[in-house]
Amino acid sequence: MAKLSIVGAGAVGTSCAQWAVNRNAAEEIVLVDVVEGLAEGKALDIAQAAPLCGYSGRISGSTDFSTTAESDVVIITAGLARKPGMSREDLLEKNVQIVRSVTEQVVAHSPDACLVVVTNPIDAMVYTAFKISGFPAERVVGMAGVLDSARYRTFIAEKLGVAAQDVCALVMGIHGDNMLPLVRLASVGGVPLSQLLSEEEIAEIVKRTQHGGAEIVGHLKTGSAFTTPGLSAVEMAAAIIKGQNRVLPCAAMLDGQFGIQGVFLGVPVVLGRGGIVKILEFELTAEEREALLKGAEAVKRQVEATGI
Repeated sequence: MAKLSIVGAGAVGTSCAQWAVNRNAAEEIVLVDVVEGLAEGKALDIAQAAPLCGYSGRISGSTDFSTTAESDVVIITAGLARKPGMSREDLLEKNVQIVRSVTEQVVAHSPDACLVVVTNPIDAMVYTAFKISGFPAERVVGMAGVLDSARYRTFIAEKLGVAAQDVCALVMGIHGDNMLPLVRLASVGGVPLSQLLSEEEIAEIVKRTQHGGAEIVGHLKTGSAFTTPGLSAVEMAAAIIKGQNRVLPCAAMLDGQFGIQGVFLGVPVVLGRGGIVKILEFELTAEEREALLKGAEAVKRQVEATGI
């Protein structure tokens, strides 16, 4: 029986649990949070949606990490959320301690699990989980590119007045302002984006994608995005649990791919049983490579700041 655990019952963790039930991602779903009653109450609320959405599994909540034992995948959302004026880097010092503690407890109960890290700044937090867990790199992955690419596709569709599902577009690199929305490979129904929009229009979409999270934070005032981040993490978890071999852009440990070594960075990967099956490497233009390397250098600085 497939088991998915979600650590953190805040907005993103709750969204993960809701989408996991809606998508029948696993037969057993466990939501964990340190706040007494929070995970239990939210899990009970979500469980009562089962008759309406057709979920036939079991979802429960707890403060006890032992309930996550023998999970196939653990999604880590625990951490502080961004507030207006905060960068993802502002969260690093506090969230690294949270992710360290969570990872230690997860590993103690599920030594064979795959980890999907959502906590910001993602590229540094997934590195933290990787180092603390001692897991092989293919079993530790960060959620970023799925979300960023969804935003990119949404903005393109909005501009052209087309269905977002017919937009094919990829965002690589760091989950931050230096992310790389690939324009050259973006298409709409098979038609290259460059044939449909001007350079100025495309540049505007790229910029909005790079600052997509901050735009939502600016509107919410007291929190950050949660609905699509939750679905993005569940898409990744389901791909692993069900062995789907989905091609998804995720933060993966690079070992020479794209000329980058030893950092987690958003790249297209094949996600299937056991985690990352392989990284899809392809030729970049000089400009794209420069942008990707710039993001890698920013991640290295974040990693150094973790002290791990």
